[in-house]
Amino acid sequence: MRLLLAIFLPFTVFFTIGRPIAGIICLLLQITLIGWIPAALWAVYALSQYKTDKKIEASLRGR
Repeated sequence: MRLLLAIFLPFTVFFTIGRPIAGIICLLLQITLIGWIPAALWAVYALSQYKTDKKIEASLRGR
């Protein structure tokens, strides 16, 4: 679900993963039509980093 948000509404992903300042910056970038593609790529990258961080936290808690 978040991946679809990252593609169609990139700024919302940053709010869902707890990075509101990045969400505002992404929204400003997304306002321009040319900036939409970099904003979407940035959101997908941030989402993948968030998922990786959560997996690392879970594995460390399991020890």
